[in-house]
Parts: sequence; C-alpha cells; structure tokens
Amino acid sequence: MQALDWIVLLATIGGIVAYGSWKGKQTKHSLQGFLLADRELPWYHILLSVMATQASAITFLSVPGQAYHDGMRFVQFYLGLPIAMIILSVTFIPHYFSLKVYTAYEFLENRFDAKTRVLTSLLFLIPRALSTGVTIAAPSIILSTLLGWDLTWTNAVTAAIVTTYCMLGGSKAISYTQMLQMAVVLVGMVFVGVYIVAQLPDEIGVKESLQIAGKMGKVNLIDWKFDLNNRYNIWSGIIGGFFLQLSYFGTDQSQVGRYLSGVSAGEIKKGLLMNGFLKIPMQFFILLVGILVFTYYQFNAPPTFFNKNTEAVWATVPGHQAIDQEKGAIFEAKKSAILQKDYSLLNDLNKQAAATQEKAVALLKTAKPKTEAQDTNYIFLHYIINQLPIGIVGFLIAMILLSSMGSMASAFGSLTSTSMVDIYERFIAPDRGNQHYWWISKLITLGWGVLCLIVATFAVNMGSLIEVVNILGSWFYGTILGIFLCAFYLPKTTGTQVFIAALIAEAFVIYAWKVEWMAFLWLNVLGCLLVMAIAFILSLIGGPKQTSKTSPE
Repeated sequence: MQALDWIVLLATIGGIVAYGSWKGKQTKHSLQGFLLADRELPWYHILLSVMATQASAITFLSVPGQAYHDGMRFVQFYLGLPIAMIILSVTFIPHYFSLKVYTAYEFLENRFDAKTRVLTSLLFLIPRALSTGVTIAAPSIILSTLLGWDLTWTNAVTAAIVTTYCMLGGSKAISYTQMLQMAVVLVGMVFVGVYIVAQLPDEIGVKESLQIAGKMGKVNLIDWKFDLNNRYNIWSGIIGGFFLQLSYFGTDQSQVGRYLSGVSAGEIKKGLLMNGFLKIPMQFFILLVGILVFTYYQFNAPPTFFNKNTEAVWATVPGHQAIDQEKGAIFEAKKSAILQKDYSLLNDLNKQAAATQEKAVALLKTAKPKTEAQDTNYIFLHYIINQLPIGIVGFLIAMILLSSMGSMASAFGSLTSTSMVDIYERFIAPDRGNQHYWWISKLITLGWGVLCLIVATFAVNMGSLIEVVNILGSWFYGTILGIFLCAFYLPKTTGTQVFIAALIAEAFVIYAWKVEWMAFLWLNVLGCLLVMAIAFILSLIGGPKQTSKTSPE
C-alpha cells in the first residue's frame, strides 16, 4: 500500500459513508424512520440493497478463489433464486405489505402466537449474529495477513464505522450507502477482469482462457448427477438452493428489512424479481474473474501458498526446495503444453501439479502442524496486491471493505429491528413513545455492533468463508421457512403444534449435519419439510392445541 493507495482508500470509504449518513439524517425521528426509511424507497434501491446485503466481502474474496480451486460449479448454488423470487413476490410480499409489519416475525404472532414469534426470532438472531462476526472477520483476517495490518484494529475500525452510520441514519443510511457500495464493487470487479486479460499473452483472451480452464476441469458449470453428498449440482442448486433462497429472502430479517422499506408492493416485487434474474449473471462474472486469475497463473508462476504468512513458514521447512523445483518444472511444462495446445499432456501435468501440491501440504503439516494450509480466501487478494498498479490497489481494497460494510450494515439493521420490535417493544417496554423507541434502537444497534465484534475477534480461518456462512445459514433457514409455510399453507395448524414441530426439526437438522447424511444445501429442504410434516401430523391427530388464530387469506 503506497501513499496514493491510502488516499484512494480513505477518500472512497469516507465519501460513501458520509453521503449515506447525510441521507440517513433526513428520516423522521421515529421507529418507522429508523428501521424502515419511512417506507419510501424505489425499486432500484431495493434491488441494490438486497444484492449488497447478500454479496459481502466474503463473496468477492472467496468466490474467485473458489473458482481457482474448484471451478465454476458454485454458480449452481443460485439456480433456485429466480423461482424463489417469484414465489416470494406472489405469496410473502402481499401479506407483509398489507399488514405493515416491521419484521417478518411480527406476522407470525398475528397467525400463531407469541412463543412461535419469539422462537423464530431467536432462530434468526443466533446465526445472524455469528455469521455477521464472520463477515467482519473475513476481510480483516486476509488484509491483516497480506498487508500486515493488525487484526484486532482492522476488525474494530470496520465494525465501528458501520455501527456509527447505522446508529446515525438507520435504514435510509444503510440503503443509500449500499447503493454506492455496489456501484464501486461492480466497477472494481470489471476493472480487474479487463486488467487480467490485458496481462495475458497476446494470443490469449477470454475465449482462450475459458478453453484452457475447461481443459483443466474448471468450467464445470452444470453437474447433472444426483448426489445428496455433492454440495454443488443442478439438483442441489434448484431444489436445495430454492429452499435456502426462499427462506433467506422471505424470512431473514436482514433481507426482509431491506425491501419492507419500499414505497409500494409493486416496487418491492420489481426490485426482488430483478435481483432474481441479475444475481446469477453477477455470480457467474465473479467466478469468471476467478477463472481469469487461474489462467493468469498458468503463464506466471504462482506461489506454493497464497497466504503470505504460510509462504514464509514454508520457506523454513526442510525439504521445501525439492518440491519447489518440482513445481517449477511442472509449471514450465504446463505453460508449454498450453501454448502448443497439447491438452492430453496438459491433463497429465495437471494431475502431477495437484499431487505435488498435496505433497507440499503434507510436508508443511508434518513440520508445522498449526500452520494454515487452506488459502482459497487469499488467492484473489494476493493477485490484487501484487499485480495491480498503484492507486488501483487502494480502490480495490476499498471495494472489499465496502462490500463487507454493506452486508454488515444490513445485518446490524436486522438484528436491531428484530430485537426492538419482536422482543423489547413487544415484551419489555410496550406502549412507549416513538422518541423512546428511536433512542433505544440506536443503543441496541451499538450493543449488536459490540457483540459481533467480539465474535469476529475470536473467529479463525475456517476454509472457504463463502461456504462457512452458507452452511451456518442452512442449519436454521429450513426450519424458519417451514414455520412460515405452515402459516401460509397449513391453515389448521396452531402455534403450539408448529412450535413443537420446529424444535424437533431443528434438532434433527443439526444431527443430520453432524453425522454427514447430506450436503448442506439439502439441510434447508430437510428442515422445512420436517416442520411442515410434523405440524400437519399433530393437527390431524389432535396434538397439542391452543386457541387458533385466523389464518391469512
């Protein structure tokens, strides 16, 4: 990081945060103004806000690395999203908007009872707080490793900035900040993609890069084989991904809070449908950037480990020179085979390269057992820092931090609204004035900011961070979705029946994950269907009942 990089970094982040905070101060000093931006945002705000909420720094750091190691099959994760957006627009939005709820869980008390509302709120709050801690830690861990920044201070500064503008401007500050954050992020990714292609040999462009990556098994967009233990195939994407995305966008307050701020149901639907059909191309492009980085390192020797700290440890391991020489010889042979289009030889050399890398990891783990060998999350940032020109590096680091801030802001907003509306206002201090709730909301935001910072401080490198967050969500999203689908489609079920069904289903989901019965995307299907099936059976056999409320029409 040169002086110009620091200037660009601080100016980009400072300008966007200042603008969002200024816009946020224009809201009324009321609970609706703080939590829902006075319900006056148009569809394009909703579109960019929900995209920014989902696309955290983890997306832009981890997904290109995922493509580098595992190819493009991760795009199948989003195949169920357009279907989920259609169902959401037809089913969920009319109920939410007509009832003018602040949170998704407020609707559940209208349909069932208070305990079901609280249970669902807690099923949301626990994983959201933990995943927000990971969201804070993800860029901090990587930036501290590659740039030498202090991890604790990087976490603290990032969390403090986001908590401050969330407290100052509430939902409107979040929305306006996210709109500019997404613009910066997309411009940054496009620039990196173009710059990589410019660095490749003259005869190698995007088409040739895809051909090279395809011959090496990286352009594996669609896998038709049905396998419950395969994380990414077309079936897990369409079916498991559909349940996950429907639950995430329909019942996760971090997303629900973004679109409930829309000016009308029509604007909300337009924003969500556009998100459904733009998300897959965006994710494909991010994976494509990862493929271009992969191609770049077929013509420029990559390090044995992209994590700078791990690479430094590797240089002290006895015997590393022999493996490095072997890797270098294979690299030169691969480069020659690619230029000569000898793909049969290339496949053999690729297998040799993988085997040599495995030997390097095994040697490292034997000599230094505590050293982190997983470097998926470091690949893209390693390229940015070492290959991009001065000034652009600062812009790209700002892009990564801003994407982290965007998802963090939505998370803080959702944690605040759920704690405020579903717990504090409902059970602790009902019938207080708007000013009271407005101030308490700010204090709750501060409290969640501190708690998530504590989680981030103790977070460690857990492999591909994009998978960690999605796995964590899959433990709970299916159960939450099942509760909501019971509310919409099983009118004879009561709150007590659904409450019991949710507890049983959640315990079973956690057990299924622990014994590795299936890949994580299928946990969303399992949890949802179990809640609905158990609640339905209880309603048929006359299980635990209560005075049932009127179901939504």
